[in-house]
Amino acid sequence: MTTTVRRTELSEFLRAHRAAVSPTDAGLPAGPRRRTPGLRREEVAVLAGVGVSWYQWLEQGRDITVSGQVLDAVARVLRLTDPERRHLYVLAGLNPPLPTEPAEQTLGADITRLLDGWLPNPAHVVDRYWNFVAANASARALFGWEHTIAGNCLVDFFTDALYRARYRHWERVAPTVLAHYRHEMTLHGPDDGYTAVLADLAERSTEFAELWSRQEVQPPNPTVKTLLHPRVGELVVEGRMLHLPDRPDVALVLHTPRNAESAARIAELTHSVPQPA
Repeated sequence: MTTTVRRTELSEFLRAHRAAVSPTDAGLPAGPRRRTPGLRREEVAVLAGVGVSWYQWLEQGRDITVSGQVLDAVARVLRLTDPERRHLYVLAGLNPPLPTEPAEQTLGADITRLLDGWLPNPAHVVDRYWNFVAANASARALFGWEHTIAGNCLVDFFTDALYRARYRHWERVAPTVLAHYRHEMTLHGPDDGYTAVLADLAERSTEFAELWSRQEVQPPNPTVKTLLHPRVGELVVEGRMLHLPDRPDVALVLHTPRNAESAARIAELTHSVPQPA
């Protein structure tokens, strides 16, 4: 998007949303009949605590200096949603803020259907810190979650003997796993949750400490894994982490067999899992 196009879209975006907010919505008296719908520019400026001329220049798409604090004030007056507020940042030439975490932290039926719809292949859900949230029957059987309560997938990867034994080439996979995790921290922004996971691992695993010190960063991309299962043997799968736009607090992890033999073995494994009554 060129600067000229961006400023034009900024102007159109602000005008459209200003027109959509009535004076009563903004806490102002209705007053006499207006020639145009919505708020006046002067009213937006006063309610946002900015100069009238400055807001006029902003809405005209002029080349002026803006800050996130002021854009947040304008977004509040215009009653923008979180995605709309982030879009305003982009149009104003600023890096958008991190998405707001949804108030509802439980999984909806739609995500449960996604997990079950991926059967007979494994799929599970983790939160932003890679704490285990949910899994379908195939993933529970593949990673040994049938009889144990899964915790944090990164911590288990380094410290749980059963989980670790599932990987034929654990040493090759480990650096990539940590590079993905560091990218996730960058995506969401470091906080106390990440600090707790890293502190726990640093205390329990010297391998983690050595690999983490490499400072490698890599976005989650398709990763081929050779997994070993005590009941069906070797499985070659491709793992993929998918972020859900409407749920930035969780990610869906899908595994797809890379060959017919692995597909048949995963299907056999899945069909052997007792189904809930």
